[in-house]
Amino acid sequence: MQKDFVREITAMDEDFAQWYTDVVKKADLVDYSSVRGSMIIRPYGYALWEMIKDELDTQIKKTGHQNVYMPLFIPESLLQREKDHIEGFAPEVAWVTHGGSEELTERLCVRPTSEVLFCEHYKNIIHSYRDLPKLYNQWGNVVRWEKTTRPFLRTLEFLWQEGHTCHATDEEAHEETTKMLNVYGDLLENILAIPVIKGQKTEKEKFAGAKFTYTVESLMHDGKALQSGTSHHFGDGFAKAFGIQYTDKEGKLQYVHQTSWGLTTRVIGAMIMVHGDDRGLVIPPKAAPIQVMIVPVAQHKEGVLDFAYDLKETISTYARVDLDASDKKPGWKFNEYEMKGIPIRLEVGPKDIEKGQVVLARRDTGEKIFTPIEDIESAIIKLLDEIQHNLYQKALQLREEKTTKAINMKEFKETLEKRSGFIKAMWCGDLECEEKIKEETGATSRCIPFEQEEITKECVCCGKKAESMVYWAKAY
Repeated sequence: MQKDFVREITAMDEDFAQWYTDVVKKADLVDYSSVRGSMIIRPYGYALWEMIKDELDTQIKKTGHQNVYMPLFIPESLLQREKDHIEGFAPEVAWVTHGGSEELTERLCVRPTSEVLFCEHYKNIIHSYRDLPKLYNQWGNVVRWEKTTRPFLRTLEFLWQEGHTCHATDEEAHEETTKMLNVYGDLLENILAIPVIKGQKTEKEKFAGAKFTYTVESLMHDGKALQSGTSHHFGDGFAKAFGIQYTDKEGKLQYVHQTSWGLTTRVIGAMIMVHGDDRGLVIPPKAAPIQVMIVPVAQHKEGVLDFAYDLKETISTYARVDLDASDKKPGWKFNEYEMKGIPIRLEVGPKDIEKGQVVLARRDTGEKIFTPIEDIESAIIKLLDEIQHNLYQKALQLREEKTTKAINMKEFKETLEKRSGFIKAMWCGDLECEEKIKEETGATSRCIPFEQEEITKECVCCGKKAESMVYWAKAY
């Protein structure tokens, strides 16, 4: 007996965490491996990552960056070169102590990130101002020994890209940091249909060793925030630690100014939690590996499959399309492709062929549209645009509904108890207040948004003069 996988999904409002786990498993995105906290990314899940990767890689190359690859292992002595950096990552580092049966003379770190590797390389290849800027990016995997894990959102090993650049001046590095943050913002909003808040991390939340960190923050369906991409300005701190210098036009030695920026497979988790529903995934058309799934009805009848295959060939010229000609029942197929979030399902059977039409079913709204065969191309192109726009607008509306203001701690706490989401509140800039808010409410500072507004003149925590407005939220 064929299963209705949709019935096996926990309702979002009943248990959001379990709903998420059910979806990533039932939609065949991942499987669990024999190593705790590590995931096997199944073909459909990896196809989603490839869509994101290909789009982002194109944008990275358009901005003048080149792809390189760094080693997986980092000698402990090299990692120790930047004190703040290693202290920030020490709890998450995995160490290799043996090679075969022999104990190593020096431990090797399985890279949690590659700053020190790039710094070592840059020291060897940068000598003159003519060697700058160096605009490198790496696609790879990293390992961070997380205590609590969840597929895509937080795993021991994950896939990502990490950009590492060197510049002659602080201003150029600042420009690079901003530029790459905007690339991430565009990817999330225009491809994944996820609205973002752009801003700067507080000193407490910035990347270890960075001068400052910019971030794009998004809000999930359950009201928790997710850091979706970060861009770091290092200044010349790493350059001084590693001796990365160049001779300027006047013949004087100068330190380079560096940046680093990264986006990971966790954005797949973001997409699931922002757009998914009780029937499974809902994938924005621009990110969908399959935009249109053709499901023949009564395919055993003469001419139906031939007609469906002809449709597939035609549609493939303007959309990503597939056809399910298996012997599973149409109802089973409908459930499966709803679960997998495919934007448009195209149904066609003998009666449709007689009438010169097909049925287009929207995943986002469930609406069925009877479409004349001669209008299929324009209808599909229009629908894909409408679905993309609708998903973004729904996510934006949800974020706005789940964003509130607080002027004091009483209001802050009451708001969090009643509803989850972003809280906009003023902050004096003191670490003590930031830590007190987290301790008493569980909410952390998500970012100091570039677009500031003055809610009051006093800090929400201590009542002293406020320095900036901050987005706060409980987060993944």
